[in-house]
Amino acid sequence: MAENKTFPVSSSDDRPKIFRNPDGTYTRLINFPTIPASPDPGSSTSPVLSKDLTINPTNQTWLRIYLPRHLLDQSSSTEFNKLPLIVYYHGGGFVFLNADSNVFHDFCITMAEKVNAIVISVDYRNAPEHRLPAAYEDAVEALHCVKTSQDGWITNFADLSNCFLMGSSAGGNIAYHAGLRVCENIQNLYPLKIKGLILHHPFFGGSERTMSELKMVNDPVLPPAASDFMWDLSLPVGSNRDHEYCNPMSELGFNVRERIIGVGLRVMVTGGREDPLIDRQVEFAKMLEEKGVKCLTHFGAGYHGVELTEPSKGGSLLLVVKDFIS
Repeated sequence: MAENKTFPVSSSDDRPKIFRNPDGTYTRLINFPTIPASPDPGSSTSPVLSKDLTINPTNQTWLRIYLPRHLLDQSSSTEFNKLPLIVYYHGGGFVFLNADSNVFHDFCITMAEKVNAIVISVDYRNAPEHRLPAAYEDAVEALHCVKTSQDGWITNFADLSNCFLMGSSAGGNIAYHAGLRVCENIQNLYPLKIKGLILHHPFFGGSERTMSELKMVNDPVLPPAASDFMWDLSLPVGSNRDHEYCNPMSELGFNVRERIIGVGLRVMVTGGREDPLIDRQVEFAKMLEEKGVKCLTHFGAGYHGVELTEPSKGGSLLLVVKDFIS
């Protein structure tokens, strides 16, 4: 899967992987294979089934539900318990990829099986066609879609009172900002209750380089130049790297205690020591802890998004996730 370990700029090829066409549309040169949903239990032997639902037809946003197959056999049992719900936001620097991209589809299948949870993966609008906060708005709209859905996979099997927001890379950033937004009016999501945030290799930035960014300037997976490139395409026009969407440490007036502790959210931050973003992730987690947020960290070996491109290395992460949501 070496071809998947490529972002917009790499040490061997510094050409942008997205181009603006004369008609204003964009052509992306990073295109992972996409995987269709498999909702029919008779057409697949996979331990996890999947189906797609529309969120907003105007914005062309949608979600994919992942259902452990064993639930279909247990649903008639009087001792049947609904499973925790993980709402997942995919990565790609806000610019690339979708919920049905193979790395995210496969990861969600594995997570639904190993964690024993209902996973709902959200396909949001990408930049630069739709700059931030469009992805945050789509992330929150997806939650309202889930809370009102009458789809049987959600109503019959998902415990809406035990929901976690999770994302990888840019998706981790989205999960964080979606969490902040819903904290302001958490009662509007009832009966959906957000219990915590799981930020997997969250994509944060800032105007000044960290030591890990300077040390890994030629990182083959996510060099700082690639991060700069994607932030240029996704932040509001005219913003710098210390905009609150990019740099959570720059929000001098932001009261984490009121908006996270006030609703009882727990936060999990994971990262890899071979990721240029590791210093930012560690600093972010430390900031949360100092402000009194219940924060679990899981920093191990590996490059940015390693559990996505090398599924065999994701076992320890999923064990921690399972323990965190239990």
